[in-house]
Amino acid sequence: MAKTDPLDTVLKLALEAEEQASLQLRSAQLTYQKCQDQLSALQQYRLDYMKQMEQQQGQVISASNYHQFHQFIRQIDDAIEKQLYAVSESDKQRQIGQTHWQAKQQKRRAVELLLEKKAHKRQLIALKQEQKMIDEFASQQFFRKS
Repeated sequence: MAKTDPLDTVLKLALEAEEQASLQLRSAQLTYQKCQDQLSALQQYRLDYMKQMEQQQGQVISASNYHQFHQFIRQIDDAIEKQLYAVSESDKQRQIGQTHWQAKQQKRRAVELLLEKKAHKRQLIALKQEQKMIDEFASQQFFRKS
């Protein structure tokens, strides 16, 4: 019965950790994109509202409507400011997720490299043993003929 290498278990765990980090990164990327989209929508809404007010520029606007307009623009600006903060925070989380995933990927690659080196070493030992057996066989053949 072949004995399993403990590094195989470490590799399995490293692969699972990398996959988990990949899922977390993807989630952070989606959150960041959603925040970016919401920011763009708010900025577009503000622009559209400002254009709408420009079209009414030649018309008489009551003081209360003018006040409501400016109050509404301030509310949109506040929402944009909060969304800018959300974008910034989600970008930080995305960057943290990227770094975490890269670290897990690097660990997995290191374990794979160790396993490859061990396999190569085993292969060299097997080749040496095979060469030794061939040499012994050739030596025995030589002595039998002599």
